[in-house]
Amino acid sequence: MPRKKKTDETTPKVNNPNVMGLRAQVLEQPITETLETNYMPYAMSVIVSRAIPEIDGFKPSHRKLLYTMYKMGLLSGGRTKSANIVGQTMRLNPHGDAAIYETMVRLSVGYGALLHPFVDSKGNFGKVYSRDMAYAASRYTEAKLSPICAELFRDLDQDAVDFIDNYDNTMKEPALLPTTFPNILVSANQGIAVGMASQLCGFNLGEVCDTTIAYLKNPGCTISDTLLSPDFPTGGELICEPSVLETIYRTGRGSVKVRAKYRYDKANNLIEIYEIPYTTTIEAILDKVAELIKAGKAKEIADMRDETDLRGLKLTIDLKRGADPDKLMQRLYRQTTLQDSLACNFNVLIAGMPRVMGVGELLQEWCAWRTECVRRRVYYIMHKKMDKLHLLKGLKKILLDIDKAVKIIRETDSDAEVVPNLMIGFGIDSQQAEYVAEIKLRNINKEYILRRVEEVDALEAEIVDLQDILDKPQRVKKIIIDELAAVRKKYAQPRRTEIVYSHEVAPLEEEDETPDYPVTVFLSREGYFKKITPQSLRMNSEQKYKEGDGPAQSFEATNRAEVMFFTDRQQVYKTRLSEFDDAKASILGDYLPSKLSMDEGESVRFMVLPEDYSGHMLFFFENGKAARVELAAYRTTSNRRRLTGAYSDKSPVVCFMLLHQEQEVVLYSSEPRALVISTALLAPKTTRTTQGVNVLTMKAKYRLSRVCPLAEAGIANVPRYRGRNIPAAGALLRDEDDGNIQLSLE
Repeated sequence: MPRKKKTDETTPKVNNPNVMGLRAQVLEQPITETLETNYMPYAMSVIVSRAIPEIDGFKPSHRKLLYTMYKMGLLSGGRTKSANIVGQTMRLNPHGDAAIYETMVRLSVGYGALLHPFVDSKGNFGKVYSRDMAYAASRYTEAKLSPICAELFRDLDQDAVDFIDNYDNTMKEPALLPTTFPNILVSANQGIAVGMASQLCGFNLGEVCDTTIAYLKNPGCTISDTLLSPDFPTGGELICEPSVLETIYRTGRGSVKVRAKYRYDKANNLIEIYEIPYTTTIEAILDKVAELIKAGKAKEIADMRDETDLRGLKLTIDLKRGADPDKLMQRLYRQTTLQDSLACNFNVLIAGMPRVMGVGELLQEWCAWRTECVRRRVYYIMHKKMDKLHLLKGLKKILLDIDKAVKIIRETDSDAEVVPNLMIGFGIDSQQAEYVAEIKLRNINKEYILRRVEEVDALEAEIVDLQDILDKPQRVKKIIIDELAAVRKKYAQPRRTEIVYSHEVAPLEEEDETPDYPVTVFLSREGYFKKITPQSLRMNSEQKYKEGDGPAQSFEATNRAEVMFFTDRQQVYKTRLSEFDDAKASILGDYLPSKLSMDEGESVRFMVLPEDYSGHMLFFFENGKAARVELAAYRTTSNRRRLTGAYSDKSPVVCFMLLHQEQEVVLYSSEPRALVISTALLAPKTTRTTQGVNVLTMKAKYRLSRVCPLAEAGIANVPRYRGRNIPAAGALLRDEDDGNIQLSLE
C-alpha cells in the first residue's frame, strides 16, 4: 500500500489560482478604502435620495407617489384601488409595493398622521395613535388625491420646476413639487439616514401662511408673534415655554412637551381621555398603566379600557370611591406617556446638502425657492404669449388681402410649396405661414380674422405686464402673498393642539414614596446618630454611648424630614432621615463621618432639621463676632449632598444656634465676663461665609468661651449684664450668676 504524502496542516495548500488571487485581494484592501468606495456612496444615497426631506416638504418616496397619482388623473376624478396606484408608482419608485403602500398609508386621511393629508382614502388605513390597529391590504382600499394637492401641482405644467429621469431613464419626474405654501412647516416628517436624522413637527397651516406673509413683508419680523407653536393631528395640550420655542425657531433643535386631554364624568366616577400626545399610542399607555396597577402605584384605578370607536379615540378609567381625578392624572402624566416630549431636528436638504435650520432660515430658503418657481412660471407664460403674438402678427398681414392668400394656396401645385409661397407672398416667416395654412376653410373670413387680430393689443399689454413682473421683485412677492392668502382662506383649519403656558401648569413633582412616620433622632458629641421610633423608645429609653461620649442634640421629627449636619471644616452635609435605618436605644448608631463620607478627620458639630427653611442660623466665633445667616441660604434645587463654605473660617465657632424667633442669649468670655443681648441686634445676611459683626469686646488674651439662651443661663441679676447696643464688653460674672456652670479658664 503506497504511503500518503505528508502535508503541512497549519498552511493548507490551495491549487486554485482564482481563490489565491481573491484571498490576496481581500487581505490587501484597507478598511478605509472599503468605507470610501462602498459605504460612503450608500450613506450619501440614503441621505440625499431617501430619508431627508427637501424644501418642498417631501421625501422622494412621497413625491413619486403623489406625482403618479396626479398623472393618473386622481386629483379631480374618482377613487381607484390602492393596489393600482402602488403598481403605477413602481415605474418611479423601485423599492417594492410594501414600502410604497406604507408611504400612501402615512399620507392618508384615514391614518391621521398629518394635519392636512394628501391622500383621500376609503377603507381601513389604520390609525397613527394605535400600534395594533393595522391597515388593510392595498387590494381592499381605495384612494385619490385630496383637494389641497391642487396647491402642489398648480404650476407643474408651466416649467416652474426641473424634471429629471426616473431610475431607468424611461420617464420624467419632477425634482421638487412647486407647493404654493411652506409645506415643509405644515406636514410633520421624520427620517433616519446614515449618521444623521430629521424630525420636523407640523404647524397650523393658517399660522404658517400668516408667518410667511409677515416674513415676506418684513424679514426682521418676530416669528413667534404669528407662529404660536407646533400643532398635532392628534390634538392634546402643548405646554408652551416661550424660551424653548424661541430656541427651536432660532436653531431648529429642541423639544416640546405635549400631554393628553381628559374630562371627568362625575356621575359615573370615571375619567375619559380623548386626545393623546402625537408620539405615543393607546397600547403603550394601557400597558404602562397596567404595570402601575400591578405594582400598587395606582390604587385609585378600578379599571381602564379602550373604548375607541368610529367617533374617535377614548380611553376610560374607572375610579374607586374617594379618588381625586386631577391628582391621579397628574401622577399618570409623570409616570406614563400621557405626557411626552417631541424632539425637533429641522434637518432639510438644500441644494443636495443637509442643513439644520431654524424656522427663519427655512422661510428664507422657501421664499427664495418659491420666488424662482413664480419667475419661471411667469417667464414660461410670457414666452407662450409672445409665440401666440408672433403668429397673430402674421395673421394680421393676411388680413390685408385674404383673397390673395386663397389664390396662392389654390395655385400652388404641391402641399410642400404652400408655406414657402405664403412666406414670399406676404413677407412672413415659416411659423406664421404654417399657422395661416392650418386655418380651416370655414374660418377664412374677415370676421374670424378680425376677431383674432383684435387679440394682438391685449397680448402686447399682457406681455409688457409679465415682463414688468420679472423686472420687479416686489411684484413677485405680491403674487406669492396673494397665493398664500388664498390657500389660508380655502384650507386653513382651527388649531387641534391647545396651548397651555408653563406657568399655568402645576409642576409635576416627584412623589416621595418613602413611608412617613414619627421618629426621635439623637446625636452624640462624637458624631454617632440614631433614629428611633416611638414604639422602640417606649420599650427602652436609656441611650447607649461610647465611653467618654454623651448626648449632644435630640429632636422629634418624621421619617421623611430633611436633616443638615454642620462640621468643623466649614461644610454642611444634607440628607434625609429615611436614609438611616431605624435603630434601638441599646446600640451606638451610625457613625456620621463614615455614613456621609466626610473628609478625613472631619467631625460633626451641629444638627439642624430645616423643615421649610424658615428661620436663621447663628454662628458665634471665638473672636467675639457673631453671624446671622438666613436658613434659606442652604436650600438647594438639586440633590447636592455637601455644601462647602457653610460659615466663615476666620475664627473657630464656639456655638451654633438655630433661631426661629427673636430671643435673648448670654455670651460668656474666658475673663470671665457675661453679656446678655437680643438676637434682634444681629442683622441677617444671605452670604453664608459672612464674618459677622463684633458683639463682645475682649482683650487679646481672652476669647468667647460659651453661648446659651438666657432661659438656660441661670443668671439672677439680668440687668447687670444686658447690653443695649453692640459691641459691648459685658460685666464681670458674679458667683451668684454663674448658674453652677463651670467656665474653663484657659
